[in-house]
Amino acid sequence: MSTTRPAKRPKSWHQRAGMPVRVWLVLLVLAGLTHPFLPESRWLLVHLFTLGAVTNSIVVWSQTLAERFLGYHLPESARAPQLAKIYLLNAGIVVTVAGVLGGWFPVTLVGAVLVGAMLAWHAVSLLLLIRRAQRSRAAGGEEPALHAQSVWFLVASSALLPIGAGFGAALAYGQTDSTEAGFLLAHQAMNLLGFLGLAAAGVLTVMYPNLIGMDSDSDTPRRSARPDTPRRSARPDTPRRSARPDTGARRRPVALAVLLTGIAVLLVGALTAHPLAAAAGCAIYLAGWVVVAGPLLRGAVSHPPAGFAPASITAAMLWLLGSLLSLTVVLATGPMTPERATLMTVPFLAGFAAQLLFGVMSHLLPTLMGGGPAVVGAGVDKMNRWWVWRLVVVNVGLLLWLLPLASWMRVGVSAIVMLAFVLFLPIMVTSAKASVAGRRAVMSGNAAPEYTPAPQHRGLQATAALACLALVAAVTAGIGGTGFDNADASAGVTPTGNTTEVQVDMVGMRFVPDRITVPAGDRLILTVTNSDDQVHDLVLSTGQDSGRVASGGTATVDVGVVGTDIDGWCSIVGHRQQGMLLSITAEGTDSTAEGTDSSGAGVHDHGSGGPPDVDLAAAPDDGFVARDPVLAPAPGGTTHRYTFEVTEVQGDYAVGARQTMWTYNGQPMGPTLRGRLGDVFEIRLVNNGTMGHSIDFHAGMVGPDEPMRTIDPGAELVYRFRAEHSGIWLYHCATAPMAVHIAAGMFGAVVIDPPSLTPVDAEYLVVQSDVYLGDGTVDADKVVAAAPDLVVFNGFANQYVHRPLRAKVGDRIRVWVLDAGPAESVSFHVVGSQFDTVYKEGAYLLRAGDPDRGGAQALDLAVAQGGFVEMEILEPGTYTFLNHRMFDAEHGAKGMIVVE
Repeated sequence: MSTTRPAKRPKSWHQRAGMPVRVWLVLLVLAGLTHPFLPESRWLLVHLFTLGAVTNSIVVWSQTLAERFLGYHLPESARAPQLAKIYLLNAGIVVTVAGVLGGWFPVTLVGAVLVGAMLAWHAVSLLLLIRRAQRSRAAGGEEPALHAQSVWFLVASSALLPIGAGFGAALAYGQTDSTEAGFLLAHQAMNLLGFLGLAAAGVLTVMYPNLIGMDSDSDTPRRSARPDTPRRSARPDTPRRSARPDTGARRRPVALAVLLTGIAVLLVGALTAHPLAAAAGCAIYLAGWVVVAGPLLRGAVSHPPAGFAPASITAAMLWLLGSLLSLTVVLATGPMTPERATLMTVPFLAGFAAQLLFGVMSHLLPTLMGGGPAVVGAGVDKMNRWWVWRLVVVNVGLLLWLLPLASWMRVGVSAIVMLAFVLFLPIMVTSAKASVAGRRAVMSGNAAPEYTPAPQHRGLQATAALACLALVAAVTAGIGGTGFDNADASAGVTPTGNTTEVQVDMVGMRFVPDRITVPAGDRLILTVTNSDDQVHDLVLSTGQDSGRVASGGTATVDVGVVGTDIDGWCSIVGHRQQGMLLSITAEGTDSTAEGTDSSGAGVHDHGSGGPPDVDLAAAPDDGFVARDPVLAPAPGGTTHRYTFEVTEVQGDYAVGARQTMWTYNGQPMGPTLRGRLGDVFEIRLVNNGTMGHSIDFHAGMVGPDEPMRTIDPGAELVYRFRAEHSGIWLYHCATAPMAVHIAAGMFGAVVIDPPSLTPVDAEYLVVQSDVYLGDGTVDADKVVAAAPDLVVFNGFANQYVHRPLRAKVGDRIRVWVLDAGPAESVSFHVVGSQFDTVYKEGAYLLRAGDPDRGGAQALDLAVAQGGFVEMEILEPGTYTFLNHRMFDAEHGAKGMIVVE
C-alpha cells in the first residue's frame, strides 16, 4: 500500500522576504558572543539589531499590514519588485557595515545611499498602494477601509529613514565635538523615533486592541472566552466592520501630526545645538505617543495582557514613554553633549525596540502562517513558552542595569537579559514547526489537532525569573567586590540613634572633604558626587562601595553605625596613588576596630599578590608573532580617518608576564599613524573600557579642552588635527594619572615625513615603554616610584631577540625611535654599527655625505622625544640594537638585526 505525500506548499513572499530578519538576529547573537574580538563592537551590535533586524521587519510587516488595513491585496505578479527591494536593502546594509568596520567612508556612503533609496522606494510603493486601494473601492462602490489612516504612519515612517541614514553617514565621516552631539541626536530622532516609532504607532492602534480583546474603534474592552484562546479570526489584525463610530480613526491624524511636529522641532534643536528646543521637540513627540498609547494602556488595565505578544508590546510602550520623559529632562537640564544625547539609547533599544519587535513577531508569525484557529493557536502556544519568565527577566534586568551598579554586576545582569532575548530564536523555530505540522495535516485532509492552551504557571515563572536575577547579582557582586562582605564599622559601640549625613565631592583627584569626623555611635551616610571629568568610586576599608560614579553622577554610601576609624580611597588603578584618599574618624574612641586597615589596603585591595615571575631568557612558544616593526609608507590622500577603540584586555609583556592592559585597539602601543605635512587626521575615540580615558596627540596643535577631554565608558569623541610640523610624535591617554595610563599601554606614534626624507632599503619603528607589573594589572605604586619591572620595545620584552629583523650587507636602514616612557629615557645604539644620519626632534644633527665623515654612536631621547637614525651595515653578522642604559637593556629593551 502506498501513500501520497501532500505537495509542499510554496513559501509566500513575506516568508521569503522575512528570512533576512532571522539571519540578522542570528548574526546579532554571534556578534554578542564574540564582541570582545570584533572591531567597532558597540556600533556593530547596535546596528545588527536596528539596521538589520528592525529595518527588515518594518519593511516586510508594513507592506503586509498596509494591504490588510486597506483591504486591498497586491497580485503575486507585483511581489518580484518587492523582493528585489528587500534584497537590495540588505545589500546596502552589508555594504554599510563593511564600510564602517573597514574604516572606508566611500563604501559606507554607498551603503547608506542604497539603504535610504530602498526605504524611499518603499514609501512611494505604499503611497501607490493607497491610491490603488482607493480606486478599487471607488469602482466597487465600497466604503473606505476602516484602518486606512494607519497606513499614513507607515508612509511617514519609511520617508524618514533616508534622512536618518544621511545623518548616520555623516557620523561615519566624522564630526567635530561641537556638531557630533547634534548629529547623534538627529540620527536617533529619525531612526528610532521616526522610522520605528511612527511605524509602531500606526500598527499598534489596530493590532494591540485585538490582542487584548479591546474594540479598536471605540476603546471598549470586548469579552473573550478566555485570555489564552486565539480570537475567532485567524488573523486578529484584520480590520473588522463595526457599526460604532471610528473614534480611533479620529485620533490617528492628530497623533501623526503631533508626532511629526515633535520630530521636526527635535531635529531643529539638535542641529542648531539648542538643548531646550530639542527638549521641547521631545516633549511634543511624547505628547503624540500619549495620544496613541493612552487609550491602549487604559484598555490593558481593564483587560490585562495574557501571553507574550501583548505583554511584551505593553512593556515596550511603557519603556518608550519613560525613556522619552527621561530624555526630555536630560535635554532640558544640561548642555548637549554626545554622552547626554545618547543617554537613553539602551532603554530605547532594549526596552522599547527589542520588546516591540519580538512581541509583534510573536503575534504575526503564527497568525500569518495560517491554517485555521487550531493551527494558529498551536503556534501561539509555542510562542508563549516561559513568557512570564522572559518578560520579568528582561524588564527587571533592564531596571537593574540602569542603577549605578559595579561593572561586574552589570555584566552579569546584561548576560541574563541577553539570554532572555536570545531564547526568542529557538522558541520561534518551535512555533514555526508546530504551525507547519498543523498546516500539513490540514492540507492532507486530516483534521488539525484540537487546540488546548498549555497551562501557564505564571507565579512560578515570575519567582524563577527574580531568583535568577538575584543569583546573578549576588555572584557578580562577589566577583566584583561590591561590598556584600562588609565588615562591621560599629566595633561594638552603642548606637546613639542619630544619623550624620555628609556630602563628599570628587574633584581634581581628591575627595572634598577628605577628612570626616562623626560622633561614635552615629549612623553615617555619605552622598558622593563626581564633579570631575572622569569616572571615580569610593571604597571603604569596611567594605562599603559606591560603585563606579560617572562624571556628574551621584551615589549614596550607607556606612552604618560608626565606632572606629575608617579609611577610604578610589579603587580605579592609580587614583589612590594620586591622592584620592578619605579618612573617617570616630570621635570619642581610642582604637581602631579589628579588621580595618589604616593603610587602606582593605578587602578591595588587589595588590598583595605581587607581580608574576619573569624569565627574560625564556623564548616564547613557536606560535608567538612579534609586532611588525616595519614602518609602512604614508598612505595616499590628505585626510586620514581612524577609529581608536579603548579596551581593557589580557596580554603579555614578556614570557610569564601576563597583565590586564589598557589599550587603543587591543594592543599595548596603539596603531601607528603616518602622513605628510598638511595632512589632516581625524580619530574617532570610542571608550569601551570600564573607566574614563582620553587621548592627546602631540602631532596636533589644537585647543585641548574638548578633543583631549576624558570620556566615560560607552562615550565617544572625534579628535581632528592638521600636521603642521614633521617629526615623530607621541600620543597617549591624557587622563589622570597619566603615568599610570601610559604605563598600562595607552600610547602610540605618529610619523610626519620631513619633505627632504630620502628613500632607504628598510625602515623600522621602535617605541620604548616602561612596564610596571602588578597582581594582574599595572602597579601604580611602582609607577609613582619610577621603578619599572621591564623596559620594552614595541610592547614586548626582547621580542626582536627571538624574532630578529633581517637585512642584507649594504642595505641602507632607517630606524625611527620614540620614547613613550612614562619614566625611562633611551640611548639607542646598534652594536657593531655607526649612524651617518641622526634626526632628533624635528632637526638633522648629522646627515649622510658629511665631508668630515662624522658619525654617531647613539640617539639620546628623553621621555616623549623622538627621531631617527640611518646606517649602512658593511659586514654580515648578528647586530644587537638596545637602550645603552644597560639597566634597561637587561630588562627587555633589546633586539637583533641579522645581516646576510
